[in-house]
Amino acid sequence: MKKTWIAIAVATLTLVGCSDKEVSNNEGTLEEVVVQIQTAEKLAVGEEIALSAKVTQGDKVIDDADQVQFEVWESGMRDHGEKLEGKHTKDGVYEATYSFDHDGVYYMFAHTTANGLHVMPKQELIVGNPDMSKVMPDEEDNSMNHGDGK
Repeated sequence: MKKTWIAIAVATLTLVGCSDKEVSNNEGTLEEVVVQIQTAEKLAVGEEIALSAKVTQGDKVIDDADQVQFEVWESGMRDHGEKLEGKHTKDGVYEATYSFDHDGVYYMFAHTTANGLHVMPKQELIVGNPDMSKVMPDEEDNSMNHGDGK
C-alpha cells in the first residue's frame, strides 16, 4: 500500500512538472496554436504554387515557429510523399513552393511546432482534372504517427 501511495505521489509531481513547463513554453497561456492552411484546394498541373499556412495563438501571429513543414503525397501513396520546409514570409504566414506534374488527388499536412505545441492540419488538394474512378483511397488519418509505420 505504501508503494502505491509513493507511485501516485511521483506521478502527480511529474504531471505538475509537465504542466509548469507547458505554461512557461507558452508564455503564460495554454491557448492552442492554430494553423490555417491557405493553399487553394483546386490547383493546376505544372504551375509553381505556394503551399501556405498561417500560424496563430490566440490573437497573436507566430513569426518564430520552431518548424513549419509541408508534407505532400498523392492519394494512397504517402510513403512516396515529399517534405518541404516552410519559410516565414510575413504576419505568421509560412510558405514553400511546389509543382504537381500530373492530375490527381493529393493530401498535405502542415506539420507545425510552435511554443512547445505540435499541430498538423490536413488538406485535400485536387490537381488538374483527375479521373476519380482511378484515384486510390487514402487510408491516412490525422494521427501523429508521421508515416513511421506505428
